[in-house]
Amino acid sequence: MKERFYRSLIENKNFIKFEVRVEETDLLIMSKKNLKKEIKKEVIKQREILKNYIKENPEFLYSFGPILIETDQEIIKLMSESSLLTKTGPMASVAGAIAEIIGKKFLRYSDEIIIENGGDIFAKIDNDFKVAIFAGKSPFSMKIGIKLKKRENPYGICTSSGTVGHSISLGNADAVTVVSSSSTLADGSATYFGNLVKDKINYELIISELKNFPFIEGIVIIKNEEIFVWGDLEIISLTG
Repeated sequence: MKERFYRSLIENKNFIKFEVRVEETDLLIMSKKNLKKEIKKEVIKQREILKNYIKENPEFLYSFGPILIETDQEIIKLMSESSLLTKTGPMASVAGAIAEIIGKKFLRYSDEIIIENGGDIFAKIDNDFKVAIFAGKSPFSMKIGIKLKKRENPYGICTSSGTVGHSISLGNADAVTVVSSSSTLADGSATYFGNLVKDKINYELIISELKNFPFIEGIVIIKNEEIFVWGDLEIISLTG
């Protein structure tokens, strides 16, 4: 597993911090209780559901376009619905879907919880909080972040990059960070908008496409020295 250096930057004395790793899934969890054993069991369960489905339906793994599936299996349903709404393949939302499923299931044991899955986050916190944006070699990387206000509903905050990490992107954005009420939809949306960024950010295209994504609350796109910010977001400096 690739070491996720930014995890050492996440500190909060009110939470217990631990990691859960199962094959490619690598979670950082912050919660009021140590739920490592229970969460690992759930991750194994969700991965088995996904692997078994892909074994019988390989197009679910390889498709770059939407796939509509009628199923009672939550993770498959979430990823399928996200592919339709975000115009991506189902696997574009896998990290966000796992974070969301785990986060929602374990809110009953910890009323505040953060699940971070390779830069894709499910967060339910009873205070305002900040999220840093890692954008590779861009001068904005780890220099700016998003401040999110306390609210009843959880946040989904997901980042896609065409220049950092192993995830497939058809674009060249250093970072596309999307805020939504759903981590699954935020993940798929970050992939979609990341695919639209080539040599530069096409501001008119991005604004036009955002009309089709009513579930996006805010978005930050970084490409080299360019930055695009839209929505109900408070951008903060992390250097002062």
